[in-house]
Amino acid sequence: MKYSKILVRYGELTTKGKNRKMFINTLTKNVKRKLSDLEVKVTQTRDRMYIDFEEKDQDEIINRMQKVFGLVSFSLVQVAQTEIEDIKRVALEMVSELKFKTFKVESRRNFKAFPLQSMQISREVGAHILRNTEDITVDVHTPDVTVSVEVRKEGTYLFVENIKGAGGYPVGVGGKGMLMISGGIDSPVAGYLTLKRGVAIEAIHFASPPHTSDAAREKVETLLKKLSDYAPSITLHVIHFTTMQEHIVKYVDPAFQMTVMRRMMYRITEGLAEKRNNLILVNGESIGQVASQTLRSMHTIESVINTPVIRPVATYDKNEIIDIAKKIDTYETSILPFEDCCTIFLPKNPQTAPKKEKCEFFETKFDYQTLVDECLSNVERVRIEFDQKEETDDLF
Repeated sequence: MKYSKILVRYGELTTKGKNRKMFINTLTKNVKRKLSDLEVKVTQTRDRMYIDFEEKDQDEIINRMQKVFGLVSFSLVQVAQTEIEDIKRVALEMVSELKFKTFKVESRRNFKAFPLQSMQISREVGAHILRNTEDITVDVHTPDVTVSVEVRKEGTYLFVENIKGAGGYPVGVGGKGMLMISGGIDSPVAGYLTLKRGVAIEAIHFASPPHTSDAAREKVETLLKKLSDYAPSITLHVIHFTTMQEHIVKYVDPAFQMTVMRRMMYRITEGLAEKRNNLILVNGESIGQVASQTLRSMHTIESVINTPVIRPVATYDKNEIIDIAKKIDTYETSILPFEDCCTIFLPKNPQTAPKKEKCEFFETKFDYQTLVDECLSNVERVRIEFDQKEETDDLF
């Protein structure tokens, strides 16, 4: 059967009290942006959204809609006039193209002036289907097909399938965070999980040319391009970290170099986040996975900043993180063998329980604050957007 309309359900957004309108408005804006290059009409109501579309775009629209956070589910629908005979006619047309042995009808009467109640509508529609088909029966518990009927004043919507949405909250309702992205497996997954909770993200990447290659940076841009499937846009901030990293290697005991380097990264990231009005820092740290991610290391590293740090994969094991990376199509890119700042000067025996006082001592050996300021004054930016990438010098 040909379709030209989608019915969208908001799910938990409808329980958000005074924030409900803001949540739904943000969701509608995100949907419109996601479909902006297609011939669609998006209509928003209190508890539903409707999308009118061209049949040729159906598969593409379904694929894109499944990547919009804030949608619990949606359905391809047929529209009948809000009178019982036309509802019965459309219902029969829908099921006549399906192969099934058992079915049931579920009705919802949003238009209370309609003369039949929900149970009566279901009985009328079900009886009409039984009279006009062969070798099928009603099964109210585990049917092969469920015919859903939503009766509204402007029209009645009928559908036989619920397509699962991405869930979560619309991106943007939770503010904005700065994602520390290295190019590994964990940080893109952390970004995805943050977006799912409605938090828009920007990204910061530390590059140390010539020690790190252009390919490492391109890898990060590719990962963010994949994340932009789930977000309206992502701004990537590239920090030129070479001079800072060379000073750390020169003045800091090898066992503490990783810890001091991470402390510097946190200082720079917080400084950038404050300029960009980001309320949190986000990273892909998982407890105990590497030396810098023991509880003692994280405590010592994070002590240099005041901004909250969110670690979405902190309690996940590696296989759980990999499963999500494969789901969002970042895994194969993440495992490409291009070294980043965290691996090029990795010491053989990094300190796993570094004391803050020892790090502070090594930091007195060089003027790190000047180097931090230099990093923040020479930020390179790239805007990553769905289906396009646009470089720019001024995004403030």
